[in-house]
Amino acid sequence: MTGHGIFVLGASAGGVEALAELVEGLPPDFPGSLFIVVHFPAYASSSLPNILSRRGPLRAVHPADGEEIRPGVIYVAPPDHHLLVKPGQVRLARGPRENGHRPAIDPLFRTAARAYGPRVVGVVLTGNLDDGTAGLSAVHRMGGVAVVQAPDDAQHPGMPSSALANVPVDHVLPLRGIAPLLVRLAGEAVAGGEEGTVPDELEIEADIAELDPLALQGDDRPGDPAGFTCPECHGPLWEIREGELVRYRCRVGHAYGAETLLAEQGGAVESALWTALQALKQRAALARQMAHRMERRGNRHSMDRFEDQAREADHRAEVIRKVLATGRAYGEAGYETAESPPGATTAAEGASPPSLRASGM
Repeated sequence: MTGHGIFVLGASAGGVEALAELVEGLPPDFPGSLFIVVHFPAYASSSLPNILSRRGPLRAVHPADGEEIRPGVIYVAPPDHHLLVKPGQVRLARGPRENGHRPAIDPLFRTAARAYGPRVVGVVLTGNLDDGTAGLSAVHRMGGVAVVQAPDDAQHPGMPSSALANVPVDHVLPLRGIAPLLVRLAGEAVAGGEEGTVPDELEIEADIAELDPLALQGDDRPGDPAGFTCPECHGPLWEIREGELVRYRCRVGHAYGAETLLAEQGGAVESALWTALQALKQRAALARQMAHRMERRGNRHSMDRFEDQAREADHRAEVIRKVLATGRAYGEAGYETAESPPGATTAAEGASPPSLRASGM
């Protein structure tokens, strides 16, 4: 492989439609290998390889762990597994979630950049929040080509906008222009020659995605203590800075871009509010029961006291209910998976607690 031969693509909401359109523009003799991560819930089954194989001339597959990399094949991350690139082979791993997802885009981009350096082309497509930004930064850092779908062309512009704000991007194109660009890059010799030295932090983070014991257990963590806790495991977070790009990783490997961390913290606040609402409603119900008992006994003083407590609990519960209904306490902006149906209600809109909704983003 002497030219651009490794093409890594990441998408989230709106990604299935975007990728289907993109692969239609690739020729049957496309010489590169494509690797795709789209956010799917862990419990879902993915028909994306079948969709892409029908829409375009290339064969798309969910690869087996350790499968040899072949030109002209599209490798799609299966649900609940990170898709990783090693020299000459594909790896699947159930490493820590990154940006709340497994599969996540950043581990794919990061491991490809480590393995193939300037031969990698990274493409960030439609999606919310900031998965793909840190990975695209790694591709650029190792001499690869960074490509972003134009935000005004994306169904969901969050991921492209985040990448543009934090990474020196080589090409910003509407979706219809990306396939011709990939074809052109596949036929070009790589500028800059062989791979450069891989930074230590890139090595560590790539190893964490593979559940490497030394990386997971080592005390040498990239970044500095952030003073925040991981939304998933509640361990301490380290802040990692790459120029203007700021992101976070905990001791066991969960990783977050700043936007995703804020959204995840918003989810934790929402859960706390539902817990408080439930506790206040229970308190009000118990206080009313006690008031009825005191009324039957003729104890007006105690009855009035318990009724006051019930009204106070109901009032506080109503305040929290209104906050949940508007979403203002924890932010209204959410994110969705690639196959979330249009118009799906959020917890605030549907007024059902997170514990009753399907998780696994």
